[in-house]
Amino acid sequence: MGAAGRPAEIGAFATRRGEASGITDPPAGSAGVANAHRAGTRRRYSWSVKIARFTTGGDIRFGIVDDDEIVVLKGDPMFAGFDTTEERVPLASVKLLAPVIPRSKVVCIGHNYADDASDERSATPLMLLKPNTAVVGPGDAVQLPPKVGTVAHEGELVIVIGRIAKQVKAENFADYVFGYTVGNDVSARDLMESDGQWARAKGYDTFAPLGPVIETEFDPADAEITTFVDGEPRLRGNTSQMLHSIGEIVAFASDVWTLLPGDIIMTGSPGGVGDFTAGQTVDITIEGIGTLSNPARDRD
Repeated sequence: MGAAGRPAEIGAFATRRGEASGITDPPAGSAGVANAHRAGTRRRYSWSVKIARFTTGGDIRFGIVDDDEIVVLKGDPMFAGFDTTEERVPLASVKLLAPVIPRSKVVCIGHNYADDASDERSATPLMLLKPNTAVVGPGDAVQLPPKVGTVAHEGELVIVIGRIAKQVKAENFADYVFGYTVGNDVSARDLMESDGQWARAKGYDTFAPLGPVIETEFDPADAEITTFVDGEPRLRGNTSQMLHSIGEIVAFASDVWTLLPGDIIMTGSPGGVGDFTAGQTVDITIEGIGTLSNPARDRD
């Protein structure tokens, strides 16, 4: 064990929020990272890790990204904590998967940025659901169904819920958040108009790419979000432009539905939406988390 009860293996890559590198300690007297996330509890530290869900061709595993390596964890840290196996695998040798598969739902927030809603703030967030079967991971193809018309990308900050959340107060939202990742709220725009509601247009398989990792300590108040298609800049914005804050969103969503550990909330797209077609690749970057990249192809 390292200083203040922290497992020595974790000490090599735990970094304080805002620092590029360096080893820092949890608060004095803490039980250490091994007990940081237990089912039903959430202990927050001032240092951060990036959690990957991955495979090397066999079982699905979890680990913490340390430069060009992954430190393998004994289980899903959302439920089993951060105990390590002391094994390291090269990052280049693994396939990164969606960092979380929502247990019950993907909540989406619409029109949550000033430039996407004519600078008007609604009294409450606009919410809808995607099925968890829409989730895919980094590098997975977004499969475009036939005869759906225009398909759009929406690069978004994604909240990952870490404990059962029901009627949460906005000021307490952080106690229920496990971390954040990057998402693409893919939408068949023409179907949104023709159907009169958005379930089909946003709910197709592969229409919710997530990744590449979950950042456990992230400041959602001021982060740049950029979207590129085939390397060309399409959309750019900042989470500071949100009309409804993360706390408001978690409070509102948890008042409607009980949020389960692993459920996610896509918080809206700054800069609006943009189209893409089969053969193109969409890259979405959020500073402090990473880049989610997905090619598009026509569905078989």
